[in-house]
This record gives sequence, C-alpha cells and structure tokens, in this order.
Amino acid sequence: MKHRRIPNRRAVMAAAGALALAATATVTLANAHAAPAPTVAKLSSAAATTLASQLKTGTAGAFYDAKAEKLVVNVVSQAAAETVRAKGAEARLVKHTLAQLDSARQTLKSKATIPGTSWGIDPRSNKVVVTADRTVKGAELDRLAQVAKSLGDKVELRRSKGEFTPFIGGGDAIWGSGARCSLGFNVVKDGQPYFLTAGHCGNAVQSWSDKQGGSEIATTEKSSFPGDDYSIAKYTGDTPHPSEVDLYNGSTQKITKAAEATVGEKVQRSGSTTQVHDGTVKALNATVNYQEGTVEGLIQTDVCAEPGDSGGALFDGESALGLTSGGSGDCSGGGETFFQPVPEALEAYGAQIG
Repeated sequence: MKHRRIPNRRAVMAAAGALALAATATVTLANAHAAPAPTVAKLSSAAATTLASQLKTGTAGAFYDAKAEKLVVNVVSQAAAETVRAKGAEARLVKHTLAQLDSARQTLKSKATIPGTSWGIDPRSNKVVVTADRTVKGAELDRLAQVAKSLGDKVELRRSKGEFTPFIGGGDAIWGSGARCSLGFNVVKDGQPYFLTAGHCGNAVQSWSDKQGGSEIATTEKSSFPGDDYSIAKYTGDTPHPSEVDLYNGSTQKITKAAEATVGEKVQRSGSTTQVHDGTVKALNATVNYQEGTVEGLIQTDVCAEPGDSGGALFDGESALGLTSGGSGDCSGGGETFFQPVPEALEAYGAQIG
C-alpha cells in the first residue's frame, strides 16, 4: 500500500484464510443413470473463493484450477458430488476426509513439533504435506520420518534445501532499532490510523520510522508471535496512510477489502527487500515450526521472499490476503513462504482495511 505517510511506502498484506483442502484422485464422480451434470462454471479466483465458502459442509476441501478457471471440490460421497455439481463446481472423488487429514495434523503436532518443519493439507494430493528443512537431522529426522510413516498415505514427507526463518531484517520499509521489516496494510481502528505488520517484527520493535535513523511515525500497540504472526502499530504523526500497496514500478494497487485465500489462487507479494513477486497459494491452515516457536493457521505459497520482506503484503487485486511471516529460499533460487491471514489479524484487533 502506498504509505505516503512515509516517503516511498506502500504495504501489502494479505489476509488469508479460508478454504479447507484435500484432494487426491482425479476421478470425477458421475451417475450413469442420471441426467447430464450441470456445466462446470468458469470462475475468477475471487468467485471461486466465494463458491468454495458455500460448499464446505459434506465436502473434503477444494482448490482453484486457474488454467481451466474452475473450482474443484473434493468429495467422498455421491450425494456430495451432486450438490457440488449443482453449484457449478467440479466434483472429485478422494480417499481421505478432512477430518482424517486434520487428525493426522494433530498427530504431527503432538509427536513431531520439531524446529525446521512445516505441514499443511494439500487438496490436490489429498495428503498432509510435511516438509523438513536442512536443519532437521539425525534423531529428529528419524522421529519425523517414523511419525509420518505411521500415518500411512495420509502424509507425504519432503525435504527443503533452505531453512525456515522469519523474514525479518526489512511493501515499504519500516525501521526500528536493530530491525527492518515491511509494512503490510494500512487499517483503521476506533477511527484512528494504524498499520499491520508481522508479529515477530512487532515483538522486536516498539518505535517505527520510515527510514533508518529517522523520526518516529508509529508505535507498536500489540503483537502476537509465536502462535500467530501479526502486530498492529498506531501512527503517531500526521503521516498520509492511503489504503494501497507499493508495486515498485511507480504505481500502486488500491486495497479495498480483506479476503480469504484459496488454494490455486494467483497472488502477489510486496516487500521492501525484494519488491513485488507473484506466485500461487499451495495450502491453507499451514503450520511452520520456526526455531523461535510454532505458528499455525498460515497461508503457504511458492512466492519468494527474503529477510526484510517480513510483514509485507500478500494480495490479489484489491483484496488484502496476508502478512509475510517467513519461509525458506530466496528470490534467486525460489522457495516457499508462509503468510499470516489478514482477516484473522483484523478480527483480533477490531480493525478494518482503510
């Protein structure tokens, strides 16, 4: 968002949240004796998210097929398939219910909460995908592998060459004593101007400036990390605070609302270190076990990010989706990045996009 409040500031945050997932077989359910099924509707990602929110009961997750412009909903029964088709989405038969996959997540949480690991439900594979970064070795890796094996085909274990870390270091840069982060989104609380950024940034900094060593523009009011990864700061001066995200090309993206993310959705991230990059939402309600502690309920993407991008905005058009939390890799070799959903942060603080 453009925070003229600060020379060269715009923030991007994305609220994420919402669409349980699970998928596996590419088998489309069909009733050989029924009338032709309704045509699968072509949908934008925003329309798919809205439709998915109406098809949670009795289904096993969903994802957006951007190439075909359709919503794919996983089901485990014929009755559910008929309901899905009647709404204009594609029904796919899967083996595991969301309850079974969530049970696997709970087992991982209780038996394998190891720093350097993450997991989330992948609707395309109908599995909980577990990732261990390069720091997970020896006995801890063996324990993780044993827990994953005990859960059978509900879990897939992967390795990452990178290391899961919060991206603190530094759309526009905000500075504090010894730390640089990125502003997420400008918001309004009790009629007053505030901004959202990452919780690990708020934990580290009380007084914020728009340049290194500059005058204070805002102070951290509340912060939550680990567990969550969001914080809110109140503007202390007469700083312009438009609801925009800096696109780093001389223009900005207007932000008018917060929204939940959808697996398969194409998104953009803006941050002060690597500026604007795009990618795809890979999982929702993801868990990442940083060395500093565990954060749950995150949006997982393949959008790259680097230290200093923390707190920056994840967005889709005018919709704020999330705040950059952390991940592994960089914008040269790629990686995976996690975002704190914006709607959850707004609800926690009683704030609105604005």
